[in-house]
Amino acid sequence: MALTRDTKETVAVRGSKEPEFARALLDEVLTLLLNGEPDTSKLILRDLINATVGFEGLSTEIHKPSKTIHRMLSVTGNPTVENFSSILTSIQKHMKVQVKALVISL
Repeated sequence: MALTRDTKETVAVRGSKEPEFARALLDEVLTLLLNGEPDTSKLILRDLINATVGFEGLSTEIHKPSKTIHRMLSVTGNPTVENFSSILTSIQKHMKVQVKALVISL
């Protein structure tokens, strides 16, 4: 019997039980997206969905089949801005958070 958990399972459990961890994941998703790393952003977003609303719940909320959402957020997926926005809106609603942009100049 293995003593460790799968990373995705660990992230899902922590994200569902620790609101700060879920918020950090959302922050990372948006930071990666805005810094030109959409593929990594989509993969972390999948983990965040699993930790919060779940793909079936998200499917119901945004009126898209869960299989379609999985494909959109795969490495080769290419979600529209409208779909990405719908997903983020649903997650914010579920997490009871509001995203605000902060521009930091270096």
